[in-house]
Amino acid sequence: MARVHLYVAAACAVVLALAAPSLAGDPDMLQDICVADKTIPIKINGFPCKANVTADDFFFDGLRNPGNTNNPNGAVVTAANVDMFAGVNTLGVSLARIDYAPGGLNPPHTHPRATEIIFVLEGVLEVGFITTADVLFSKIITKGDVFVFPRGLVHFQQNRGHGPATVIAGFNSQLQGTQQVAMTLFGATPPVSSDILAKGFRIDNQLVDAIKARF
Repeated sequence: MARVHLYVAAACAVVLALAAPSLAGDPDMLQDICVADKTIPIKINGFPCKANVTADDFFFDGLRNPGNTNNPNGAVVTAANVDMFAGVNTLGVSLARIDYAPGGLNPPHTHPRATEIIFVLEGVLEVGFITTADVLFSKIITKGDVFVFPRGLVHFQQNRGHGPATVIAGFNSQLQGTQQVAMTLFGATPPVSSDILAKGFRIDNQLVDAIKARF
């Protein structure tokens, strides 16, 4: 009897292990295609399906040209997710192009709904992510290299070269979600209490307020 219980437990463990990937990403699609129709004011987990579909719904040219890096971070993300590209609705995939000026930074952030993998088109970047055990995994990567950031972990990329840099990022979600750590904490609406941030960062309230003013 004990052996039977062991076999049952092992079988359950295998089933749960095989099921885990399907629980981790976007829901499985229930039809061949479901191009997002954002004109329908229905709130669901995703978007309703468009009735009249053409080949253009599965085409997107928004990643052809470099983005404008003239901003405080010196980097810009151009998304090809369901917000911009209706054809990926229910498909569980999306892309982004990230352009960096020299020294440009895609600041520490997380994607709660997706793992991210990047391919370097040009430039030299320092990239890294931090685990929940506060361990940093960081590496210098260059043209042709690939690096992956596990889902939900804080990560970053910075251009360490003398010229511009560009990567293409892939996500296993139609809408990966992005939370920039600094903006989330210091630029939230309504604002997080300065007392909470001061105690959490072990600084005084005046410094917290000064940082908030920048966001």
